[in-house]
Amino acid sequence: MTDEQRGKYILLLCIQHQKGHLTEKDMLNICKTYDEDIWCKFKNEDGIFFNERMKEESEKRAKYAESRRDNRKKKEVKEEDIKNISSTYVPHMENENENINKDTIKDIIIIDNNIIEKEFETFWNLYDKKVGDKKKLFKKWAKLKQSEKDKIFETLPKYVASTEKKYRKNPETYLNNEAWNDEIITIQPKKQVGTTQADIQQIMINAKNRLLGE
Repeated sequence: MTDEQRGKYILLLCIQHQKGHLTEKDMLNICKTYDEDIWCKFKNEDGIFFNERMKEESEKRAKYAESRRDNRKKKEVKEEDIKNISSTYVPHMENENENINKDTIKDIIIIDNNIIEKEFETFWNLYDKKVGDKKKLFKKWAKLKQSEKDKIFETLPKYVASTEKKYRKNPETYLNNEAWNDEIITIQPKKQVGTTQADIQQIMINAKNRLLGE
């Protein structure tokens, strides 16, 4: 796939990760038209599109989360233990009925982290004004709500298309000011006076009139 196709594919994965599945409208909103290289990566069941690997990992994660909730209900957990559980996403699995092992949970975490990284790289490349501390910007990106990321990807193409790179906010300013909520105003470059033939002729006429007036 090209870089553009890869970016669209990642965006579709992000939307599926958030919504659980995709509609044909979702597919067309991102791809604009049918693209075999992208669409073939999603299974279509009566108009419901999904990437099978993403669906499988999401279901595993949901089962894992449910098993942890059940375990907490079965025993009293001290406040200190709760903090440990919250801070450790891959705890020792004690229930013999739990069929999700540590490696699977690690894989899910890795996939989640990869999605965030790919989301940010897509934003970074689409914004195309690569200034500032990229690592610092990534940390800001990781703290955004999914709804905020969705709004960014919805409005950013129009902002980039309508605003020259030199007039765009720096990425850090864009994120800090939540500029995705701003009205998009196109900044046109100033007209260079005296560069066209008509401008030159007008200057000569004005100069002649001033001389005659004297």
